[in-house]
Amino acid sequence: MLASVHSAAVLGVEAHPVLVEVDVARGLPAWSIVGLASNAVKEARERVSSALVNAGFEVPARRTTVNLSPADQVKTGTAFDLPIALAVLAASGQIDAASLDGLCVAGELGLDGTVRPIRGALSMTRMVQQRGYRALVLPAANGGEASLVGGAPLAGADTLAALVEQLRAGRLAAPQVPSTPAAPDLDGLDLADVAGQGTAKRALEIAAAGAHNLLLEGPPGTGKTMLARRLPTILPPLTTDEHLEVVAIHSIGGLLPAGTIPSRVPPFRAPHHTISQAGLIGGGSGPRPGEVSLAHRGVLFLDELLELPRYVLDAMRQPLEDGRVIIARAAHAVAFPARFMLVAATNPCPCGRYGAADNRCTCGANDIARYRARLSGPLADRLDLRVPVAPVALSAMQHGDGEASSVVRARVVAARGRQLARYRSTPGVHANAQAPAGSLRGADGMDADAHRWLISAADQLGLSARGYTRVLRVARTVADLDGADRIGRDAVAEALRFRGASESQPI
Repeated sequence: MLASVHSAAVLGVEAHPVLVEVDVARGLPAWSIVGLASNAVKEARERVSSALVNAGFEVPARRTTVNLSPADQVKTGTAFDLPIALAVLAASGQIDAASLDGLCVAGELGLDGTVRPIRGALSMTRMVQQRGYRALVLPAANGGEASLVGGAPLAGADTLAALVEQLRAGRLAAPQVPSTPAAPDLDGLDLADVAGQGTAKRALEIAAAGAHNLLLEGPPGTGKTMLARRLPTILPPLTTDEHLEVVAIHSIGGLLPAGTIPSRVPPFRAPHHTISQAGLIGGGSGPRPGEVSLAHRGVLFLDELLELPRYVLDAMRQPLEDGRVIIARAAHAVAFPARFMLVAATNPCPCGRYGAADNRCTCGANDIARYRARLSGPLADRLDLRVPVAPVALSAMQHGDGEASSVVRARVVAARGRQLARYRSTPGVHANAQAPAGSLRGADGMDADAHRWLISAADQLGLSARGYTRVLRVARTVADLDGADRIGRDAVAEALRFRGASESQPI
């Protein structure tokens, strides 16, 4: 007997419909799963068989063939367990096949028949809403993320046995949705904890307001990491569209706690400097998103920047420019969003003491040159703000002298609000860091005197066309923080001051 049920496969951040067909025919008892199924999918035969028995159902003692259509599309993950189980029950006459009409089903099965959470539930929910399915049946633990897609028809399942009873009764239960989002993991951090470092704090505020890339350079122990880890405390919450993008990526990456609604705090990713290129950019057999995609709409913090191999660093050049990563495989290519703020910290030399007041640097000139050469000119050109971080006297650390994160965040939120209004009709632009240069230097956006002065200064500093554009974007952010409608000379001067070295001096 033949039965089928609809499901979905996630490729990149998009879900695609898959028809799960099961044929229970005469022959020796055996299972075969076809349709370009990965090893995780093929292992479903053991999980499904045990789950059916332990949930009180029978496993047909016949030849069982499972086809995942379209057969030329790669299938990965464990989300096909539940639809395969339901199709087997329908094909063997244990449930009415008509009860599965119009449903899209996804879920992993435990050996005891429990329905466990899956990756990519939000992407599947979007697909179900667009294609008009009767309902999406998914693990109850995925109800929080799926509920973010407003108006999508959802049904939750805790166990296979309970779901079958609902299908027989013709009444599917909606998943339980948490009433409040998960608390952001900020560990009580506050910008007021940082003593001194007024210039670095100002750069942090500008970077947060315009989503600009930032480089902090200074000797060990000057507070570079401390500053960077407080950046999320001054970032504005994600908009609704940004939140959905971030949750979709984190769901595919397996980072969402089960049974919760993700918070709107922008992501902050801080991988170790031994990370591989695949871990940073993405890849694997799946493939899976890398750190640049997991930091989408948030911050990617690379501490000890120059300890990363140069080829790993240079792999970020295209994502920084295009805002996405394309991972090509022999059978397919997938694209992951990667619109992130790069915040990096580095020492000025291998020993870290170059340029310090105590003059205790033990590095030779060649050692320093080789160390700095790990950051290529093209990547350095994409760093909008470059800030020297000097040591703070111990006497100045005894009392806080800075503003609280809540005060700075209010200014950042106001500046981002101006940008959202300005770029409302510009697709793909959410902040000044992505703004087209033409919209910034026009007569309505910039004073003529400021523009002439910027051109002159850019020529003297030897800035590239990209460097000039990035200075212009930072100046626009400074003007937004000041509440100015047009970019003035003071905003340009501050942007140039933070641009720092010329192209011939990457750091």
